[in-house]
Amino acid sequence: MFLPFARPWFLMLLVIPGWLLLRTWRRQESQVVLPFDHSRIASSRWLGWAINLAESVGPLLLGVVICLLSGPQQLGEPQSGRALTNIEFCVDISGSMTAPFGEGSRYDAAMAAINRFVDYRKGDAFGLTFFGNSVLHWVPLTSDVSAIKCAPPFMRPERNIPGFGGTEIARALIACKKVLAEREEGDRMIILVSDGLSADLFGDRSSEVAAELKAQRIVVYCIHISETVVPPDIVNVSRLTGGDVFGVDDPGALESVFEKIDQMQQTKLVQLAPDVLDDFRPYCLAGLSLVGLGTLCLFGVRYTPW
Repeated sequence: MFLPFARPWFLMLLVIPGWLLLRTWRRQESQVVLPFDHSRIASSRWLGWAINLAESVGPLLLGVVICLLSGPQQLGEPQSGRALTNIEFCVDISGSMTAPFGEGSRYDAAMAAINRFVDYRKGDAFGLTFFGNSVLHWVPLTSDVSAIKCAPPFMRPERNIPGFGGTEIARALIACKKVLAEREEGDRMIILVSDGLSADLFGDRSSEVAAELKAQRIVVYCIHISETVVPPDIVNVSRLTGGDVFGVDDPGALESVFEKIDQMQQTKLVQLAPDVLDDFRPYCLAGLSLVGLGTLCLFGVRYTPW
């Protein structure tokens, strides 16, 4: 339950200024009339009210101080924020990824498109996994994409890194599933970039892998960089998880694929709870006004018992 004060128990102290105000307006002290030659003694009710009002400034100022000590608060404006999407890039670095593709190799084009993709998906968490016959999680899921942008020179397929000469997509997808399953917040997505067949998806294995991924709410989008037909096992995994498959044979098509994935997996906005803010302004203005009024009253409008 929202309270307008952070420390509402301080408000009990308002009994003190309340008692002082009651005493000011109901006091019955005897008054002494001072005689002046040739003066006329007359009743002046309005002057008594003015004096009581002047005397009320002190208790009212004390009440404002107590309210400030109670920590007045207010709700800020409700805001919308983007829902986090955890995106794991799963990039093939087998020997076939060295094939010419545009001005570079298939690997060069894939990494360049990934770097552009992360630029216009700001706010999401990205991870980068390289695979062949083995799997290497190069960048953990993070919103800082600098490591992804610096990755291309280190894992080029031309380096013939031991254990990465072949293509085992099922192994790579299961490894990415373990990484994404640890993320409790946000949607989960794998973007698989490969150019060949994968023997470990033959038979019913593609359906089994898809079932494991779907159980973890992971959607797979596959980009097949090759002039050949997309292998049916890869199509099966993507479609069963709610994703899609794209076959590309030139750099322009590759760029369009990433844009299409961005449109298909659009950023979701969530309503954020409004922040609780301090609300000192009205009490400070009231206090300053009372201080100014009290200062003016000191020039003569004050109670004296004679």
